[in-house]
Amino acid sequence: MAARARKPGRELASRFYAEALSEAERADLPVALEIEGVDEEIALLRLRLRKALEEHPEKHELMFKGIELLTKMVAARYRLPKRERRELGEQLENLRQELVEMLAKARPDG
Repeated sequence: MAARARKPGRELASRFYAEALSEAERADLPVALEIEGVDEEIALLRLRLRKALEEHPEKHELMFKGIELLTKMVAARYRLPKRERRELGEQLENLRQELVEMLAKARPDG
């Protein structure tokens, strides 16, 4: 049996995700595949988390998941040891709580 030729990772990724993506997303996939690192994703996640906090401060579970994801991404980006990852998570949780309290006070009924 002849060995299968390996396709480049980008082509495999395009095929793997093609069915789950919209036509517009499929068109954007080659551009997304060219991005290296996670700095842009971390920045985007921070913006989305802030927007979610502003629009839905009562959705604590969403905030926890967003903070957890942000913590994991930052830990991976900077290759943080477990103790430092935990401390980062605690700091982000404290920040989340402060934001929730600040938004509650800013509301007319708060």
